[in-house]
Amino acid sequence: MNLFDVYPLNDIEITKASGSNVWDANEQKYLDLYGGHAVISIGHTNPHYVSRLTDQLNKVGFYSNSVKIPLQTQLAEKLGQVSGKKDFQLFLVNSGAEANENALKLASFYNGRKKVIAFTGAFHGRTSLAVAVTDNPEIVAPVNQTENVIFLPFNNEVALEETFRSQGDEISAVIIEGIQGVGGIKEASKSFLQKIRSLCDEYNAVYIADSVQCGYGRTGLFYSHDYSGVEADVYTMAKGMGNGFPVAGISIAPKFKPWHGELGTTFGGNHLACAAALAVLEVMERDHLMKNAEDIGNYLISELNKFEQVVEVRGRGLMIGIELPEALAHVKKELLFTHHIFTGEAKPNVIRLLPALNLTKENADEFLAAFGKLVK
Repeated sequence: MNLFDVYPLNDIEITKASGSNVWDANEQKYLDLYGGHAVISIGHTNPHYVSRLTDQLNKVGFYSNSVKIPLQTQLAEKLGQVSGKKDFQLFLVNSGAEANENALKLASFYNGRKKVIAFTGAFHGRTSLAVAVTDNPEIVAPVNQTENVIFLPFNNEVALEETFRSQGDEISAVIIEGIQGVGGIKEASKSFLQKIRSLCDEYNAVYIADSVQCGYGRTGLFYSHDYSGVEADVYTMAKGMGNGFPVAGISIAPKFKPWHGELGTTFGGNHLACAAALAVLEVMERDHLMKNAEDIGNYLISELNKFEQVVEVRGRGLMIGIELPEALAHVKKELLFTHHIFTGEAKPNVIRLLPALNLTKENADEFLAAFGKLVK
């Protein structure tokens, strides 16, 4: 059997990893500022993380949600504490797409409506409704197409208000990334998120904050949406939640009252997933990683803005987009194959930095030195 060939792969095999570094099969060392796409939040093979998972695996690796799993309660309590959402409720799943699917389903159960507002540049996942609210027709199959999704211009308050005034009684939810990742590291303005909050309140719609990539402390706050000063009804999370272990969740406001069978999953919230997620939160709290993400992020953004060749630097904390002119479109490739630094990208010419939250200033300076040589 062959693999189903859907990934354009770099000819690199990672065989070892530690902190913000990885090594290939030839023992070449790389600086990892990509984190497997914002997944590695506390560094590769973090000792506490490895110990937590190993210990749990030696006890019990899996049982279903037909029995009590105290680790789920521990995770909910720790997540509420670290995120500042102590009165919220947690439902655990396995991936970002699954988190967004369940958030949208929950919203529709809540108000009995079908229509969803999403935005240009959005990416919310590749399954069913998650891909239907993603602004990329190329990955939306005919079976995923629905007339229930309304795409509006990102950060356009007038269009948002007009849509609510004309269709508000039909709108179930508004789903938005606090900072668009695939869309090019574009931040939702504070006033735009405040407008979403007020209109959702007025029309009994549900405000869903997609924090899959931009959340979990990456920007210096646990949820980047909360820079707006208003709270969402539902926050979705994944990626950095498990530092590489498949775990995701939705944080649900207290106004939602659950009933047995409303949502469900086989693997979500299993023992290993909870152990991984608890380890991440424990390290984040112990090592003050949200503060580090803010500090190192501010340093990187400040230094990157000094390069005249850079069109624009966007983002917060350690979610940074560097827009380059077409003439420098080669920089990402050169960073990887000449300077051995992994970064991400967004079309057409945006380099994305999504490193571990414990990235050091020395790591940042290593990147800046290499970047500076390439944009002279």
